[in-house]
Amino acid sequence: MHRIRVSLLYFKEFGWEPEVVTVDPRYSDMVKDELLIQSIPADIKIHTVKAFNKKWTSKLGLGSLGFRSIWYYRQKVNELLKNNKYDLIYFSTTQFPVCILGSYWKKRFNIPYVIDMQDPWYSEYYKYKPKNERPPKYQIVYGLHKILEAKAMKTVDGLISVSEYYINDLKKRYLFLKDVPTATITFGAFKPDLEIAADHHGKFEFLLDSGFKNIVYVGRGGLDMHKAITPVFKALKKGLKDNFELFKKTKFYFIGTSYVVAGSGEPTILPLAKRYGVEDHIVEITDRISYYHTILTLQQADALFIPGSADAKYSASKIYPYLLAKKPLLAIFNKNSNAVVILKESTDKAIILTFDKEIQQPSDTIYKLLSNWGNDLFSPISLTPKFEKYSAKNLTGKQTLLFDQAIQYYAAKNTNA
Repeated sequence: MHRIRVSLLYFKEFGWEPEVVTVDPRYSDMVKDELLIQSIPADIKIHTVKAFNKKWTSKLGLGSLGFRSIWYYRQKVNELLKNNKYDLIYFSTTQFPVCILGSYWKKRFNIPYVIDMQDPWYSEYYKYKPKNERPPKYQIVYGLHKILEAKAMKTVDGLISVSEYYINDLKKRYLFLKDVPTATITFGAFKPDLEIAADHHGKFEFLLDSGFKNIVYVGRGGLDMHKAITPVFKALKKGLKDNFELFKKTKFYFIGTSYVVAGSGEPTILPLAKRYGVEDHIVEITDRISYYHTILTLQQADALFIPGSADAKYSASKIYPYLLAKKPLLAIFNKNSNAVVILKESTDKAIILTFDKEIQQPSDTIYKLLSNWGNDLFSPISLTPKFEKYSAKNLTGKQTLLFDQAIQYYAAKNTNA
C-alpha cells in the first residue's frame, strides 16, 4: 500500500494518470489508520471492492485478504477495462494471489501488467527449518503460492522489487523472465507524513515510559531477527552486571512484532530477552500500531534500533521514517542487505553494524553506545545530500521508467508474435 500511496502525489509529474482499485477497509482485519487518506491527492480516482467473509474462507485455509477479494477484483476491473482506455495494470501489494488476474486481463483486454515484489511470494526460506520455526499451514500455503506465482509470472511484462535478490530468484526459477524489464526500487521517503503525524499527535496513546532511556523498534519480529538482536541483549546483560546504576534505566521497545489479529500474537523477542536475563528491560508489544502512531512513537523515543533479518534477501523497505526522525540510531543487518547501503549513503552519524567481524560477543561498540545513552549522550543523526535519491518523488520517476519499458516490451512481443 505504501509504495502506491507515496507515489500518487508524483505520478502526474511523470506523465501518468493513476486510478486505484483497492479492498474496502471494512473487509480487512489489519490495523486501520484513517489519516493515511490525507496524504492522497483529492483528484485521484479510488475504486473499492468487497471481500468474502474471513469466517468462512478460513475453513478452506484461504483466510488472506488476497484470496478473499480476488473474485471482486475480477468483477470490478473487468467493468473498468470494458468502459475505459488504460495503458498498464500495476500490481503493488503483498496480497500476491490477486496478481494472477494479470494474465487473465492481458489475454481478454490486451493490456500489459507489472508486478511489484515487495516481499517474496513463493519462498523456500523455511523449507529446511524445524517445524516449530515455520509459518502456520506451511505445506498447504507455500504449495499454493508456488503454483500461483508461476501462473502470474508466465506472461508478466515488467517486475519491480525492493530487493534485487527477489528478482534474481525469479529469473533463476523462470528462465522465460530473462528479457522482461526489471527494476530494483525501494519504498520512498515521504516527508509530508511527518507533518500529518505531528498535526494529529493527540489521537495516539503514548507507549513509552518517560522514566527510562527508551530505545525503540517498530516493525515485525521473528526468529530470523535474533542474530541482529542477540549482541544487543548481550551488551545490555554485561552493562547490568558491571554497571547496574548506569544501565538500570535502559529500556528497549519492540512494537508491532506480529502480523496476526490483535491480541493473538506470540512474542518472538521477549523469549530471547529471557534467555539472557534482561527481560525486565525489554517490552514487546505484538499488536501492530497504525502508521502515524509509528511515526510519532519513533519521534518520542530517545534512540532507535533497527534489527535486520538473517536472510540477506530481506529488505527493510520502511527504514525511512527512522531516518526522517533524525534520532540516534543503531542498525544491525546482514552485510549483504541493501538496507546497509541505503543507511550508509543517507547518514554518516548512525551506528551501522553487520553480521561479521564488526560484531563481537558482546560487541564493544554496542556496549559503548549503550553506556553513552545511559549517560544521556545522545547524538542525533543528520541526513546527507544522497538521501534525496531515496525520496518518494525520485523513486516514483524510476517506477514510471519501468512502466514505459514494460509497454515497449509488450508491444515488441505482439509485433513479433
